[in-house]
Amino acid sequence: MTITQPDLSVFETLESEVRGYCRGWPTIFDRAQGSHMYDEDGHTYLDFFAGAGSLNYGHNNPVLKRALIDYLERDGVTHGLDMSTVAKRAFLETFQNVILRPRDLPYKVMFPGPTGTNAVEAALKLARKVKGRESVVSFTNAFHGMSLGSLAVTGNAFKRAGAGIPLVHGTPMPFDAYFDGTTPDFLWFERLLEDSGSGLNQPAAVIVETVQGEGGINVARPEWLRALAELCERHDMLLIVDDIQMGCGRTGAFFSFEEAGIVPDIVTISKSISGYGLPMSLTMFKPELDIWEPGEHNGTFRGNNPAFVTATATLETYWADGQMEKQTLARGEQVEAALGEIAKEHPEAVVEHRGRGLVWGMEMAEPAHAGQIAKRCFELGLLVETSGPDSEVVKMLPALTITPEELDEGLRILARAVRETV
Repeated sequence: MTITQPDLSVFETLESEVRGYCRGWPTIFDRAQGSHMYDEDGHTYLDFFAGAGSLNYGHNNPVLKRALIDYLERDGVTHGLDMSTVAKRAFLETFQNVILRPRDLPYKVMFPGPTGTNAVEAALKLARKVKGRESVVSFTNAFHGMSLGSLAVTGNAFKRAGAGIPLVHGTPMPFDAYFDGTTPDFLWFERLLEDSGSGLNQPAAVIVETVQGEGGINVARPEWLRALAELCERHDMLLIVDDIQMGCGRTGAFFSFEEAGIVPDIVTISKSISGYGLPMSLTMFKPELDIWEPGEHNGTFRGNNPAFVTATATLETYWADGQMEKQTLARGEQVEAALGEIAKEHPEAVVEHRGRGLVWGMEMAEPAHAGQIAKRCFELGLLVETSGPDSEVVKMLPALTITPEELDEGLRILARAVRETV
């Protein structure tokens, strides 16, 4: 693909230096549909990024778009704070009937604000309120958001440094396979909890991702998650699962923790819960934890009614019949096989490929290669990003609705980019 350098002067002049993704994809996007994005010059890009997991059902999904347009055209409530609305009622009833009740999940639902980090902040705040303790345990290479409470339980040194103040009341522990199997699971954690001289304050909660997305597509084993849940119960700590990027079907099941057979005390989801890329997040918790006072935690944009509308349409369209999970797992097998061939072709360059469902990562022996591969993919018409502490992992998050043919096309482009880079 021949790309004419676009005029980016207005962005470079007026927009903050903090901008990130646009640096890796130096074009001006104009429209998007399904698994494709189009720039203003007419170039087509196959999207293996999906809004960082916010577009599990593709760009401008026609079913969800129709529901949204119909709602707006009848002057449905757009902004509602936490007022009761028809759109919110429809979402809550559908979420209970399609998602919670079939899984025997008893959760109360809280709308903490529009973003994932809002959901995490609410979860941390509630856990501390319930237990009357400050400390929260997180894990190496975790990522939970960019506000101060979320950063305190995030592992990435670069992101933590941006806070500009000490990040306190969070303690990191080794994530699954951090020591490559040389140390028994939770040996260090349990010893600290049992030793009154360890210096670890009794934690209120533990927060974990079942698959660490920004951390490098690190996949926790089901048995590790079950052992963690048991440890939390034994030591009177709440278990928080951050399912913001890996929930809403990304790993196959609607919630990523379902495979492990655990029921977390608190769950956070965002990103693709609206289905259409509209801002929305949920903090869910067991009913006995609902000790909030009215208005004790609030936010102006926690009642995004258009997001309720598309979220309801998403659940009714994709989750009522159980087919989405099967399709995602099948697509995941397709990705795994292709990545296996790439690794086989370049054994000296590819350390490992790993993932679940439709989230996959390919770790490169030379960290710089991952960024170079992503750059070459862009030039060839494929959008992928990198992750991991040294950006050493090529990360793939295609839409769950991607066709097998589109998936094959993107994987062929990726294979070519690896071949031409390494």
